[in-house]
Amino acid sequence: MVSADQTIKDYSIQWTRYPENDGYYASLELFRDICGPLLSADDIQNSVTAELGAGTGRVVNMLLDAGVARVTAVEPSAAFVALRRNTAARAAKITYVNDTADHLPDGPYDLIVSFGVLDHIPDPKPALQRAFACLKPGGLMLVWIYGKEGNRLYLALFEPIRRLARYLPVPVLAAVCHVLTGLLSVYSWLCRFLPLPMSRYIRAVIGRYGWKHRFLTVFDQLNPSFAKYFTENEARDLLPRAGFINVSMYHRHGYSWTIKGQKPH
Repeated sequence: MVSADQTIKDYSIQWTRYPENDGYYASLELFRDICGPLLSADDIQNSVTAELGAGTGRVVNMLLDAGVARVTAVEPSAAFVALRRNTAARAAKITYVNDTADHLPDGPYDLIVSFGVLDHIPDPKPALQRAFACLKPGGLMLVWIYGKEGNRLYLALFEPIRRLARYLPVPVLAAVCHVLTGLLSVYSWLCRFLPLPMSRYIRAVIGRYGWKHRFLTVFDQLNPSFAKYFTENEARDLLPRAGFINVSMYHRHGYSWTIKGQKPH
């Protein structure tokens, strides 16, 4: 079983090596795409928020672009340095916490988000329980995670590569990812004309990235030692197990899950 410490180590390598956030990859438009019909920028104007697993600050800046009043950014890895650097111009609106999600400072928060993080934590329950405790009554939790539905062919092809990637030195892994990024770019072009697997996601998101962020997407798939792809039922149970109610889900581009839950009043 991969430990949480190994996950932190993996992301320390990833986010210190590739800390840049720009373009569509870091845009409010992409934030809206991830949230789908579950949450709009208007819903969170002037709210007090937190992000679990803030990485290099990409989503922190998205939240501030959406008009939130304040963000508590929780990041346990060495990416914390890049997080502070990438958000320095807005530091007055940010509380920085170099710790794990289960040590989120007391709120109360109106909204807590976690995008692409809980699927890399072997046991996400403590993080979700802490988020639940820190939300105000009626507050919202928004989570984005990998989905198994829509990814079965991808997993069949890439899971063996991902297992091998754990043992590659980082420069070798980066070279492999550049080759795969070239193949992804060809596939992205073909998806413009053919109804290929995952073509909806490729056209809507990957096709709008430049090489740098396509490469980072590939690296992000192969670098972490632990990655879980949630079935619909597993995704639906994730927030209720921590006490959340009024749970709703969005099958984003048919390949991942965005989930919203509410703390009871």
